[in-house]
Amino acid sequence: MDKLPWRQYAEVAAALSQGRAVVALESTIIAHGMPFPQNLDTARAVEAAVRNEGAVPATIAVLDGEIVVGLSDAEVERVARSPDMPKLSRRDLPFALAAKQSGATTVAATMIGAHLAGIRVFATGGIGGVHRGARDSFDISADLEELARTPVAVVSAGAKAILDLPKTLEVLETKSVPVIGFGTDEFPAFYTVGSGLPVQRRCDDPREVAAVLGAMRQLGQTAGALIANPIPSQHAMDGDAIAGIVERAIAEAESNGIAGSALTPFLLAKVAEMSDGESLAANIELVKHNAALAARIAAHL
Repeated sequence: MDKLPWRQYAEVAAALSQGRAVVALESTIIAHGMPFPQNLDTARAVEAAVRNEGAVPATIAVLDGEIVVGLSDAEVERVARSPDMPKLSRRDLPFALAAKQSGATTVAATMIGAHLAGIRVFATGGIGGVHRGARDSFDISADLEELARTPVAVVSAGAKAILDLPKTLEVLETKSVPVIGFGTDEFPAFYTVGSGLPVQRRCDDPREVAAVLGAMRQLGQTAGALIANPIPSQHAMDGDAIAGIVERAIAEAESNGIAGSALTPFLLAKVAEMSDGESLAANIELVKHNAALAARIAAHL
């Protein structure tokens, strides 16, 4: 393999060459984050949210051994109809490219694809982090390491509620990753507006966020940044209710021996089932909300 196999969708390449705002989007949320056809509808709605703010969406995946930055609608549907498509993080990418396989990119792998194309802002639902019980399992998402090494700003509703949020924030601090609360002093907890945990800084305007990102670049800092954007309150879930559901889902995963890359999809599906679909509806709303904010930040970059 003499040359890295990757390509950009024509619209994305044109926007980047013209200095227009582009927002990266992940594909794991399509393949593994929710069932069909909600996943396809959500993927299209998230891209529309980016466009409504005047930016160009660039959903990223690996298709037939090629990193694709910006999927066509047919390619988005292909991912949505492929629940068996493997999740690809940083360590998985070389194998998929060498074997000419396809895969859905996690936060970490999407950041790599975005940086490859020169996209500086990426919107997702929630990042991965330190799993509960990590003291014994050492289960810590590669998303945190990627945020420490790849200069792409990630807009999310905090970290997934199934995680150990205090330890996740501690790792981000250790890795010198800025955590910016957008319109909040608290780190959001995915399905709920707040976690009771403080963010490093609060910004109330996309221009402020863009200014911080610009200063990081001028300083030569190679880390990314996490912009924590709370779910709109009208779509948030009750904190006590979701906490109880998450505990039950984790207990079921442990009793069934589910771990590793299969754990997060299992837990999200189980939480959706136990909440009678309320968590899925909240997930859809928060990722659209994040996409719109990412587009506004990208416009100021």
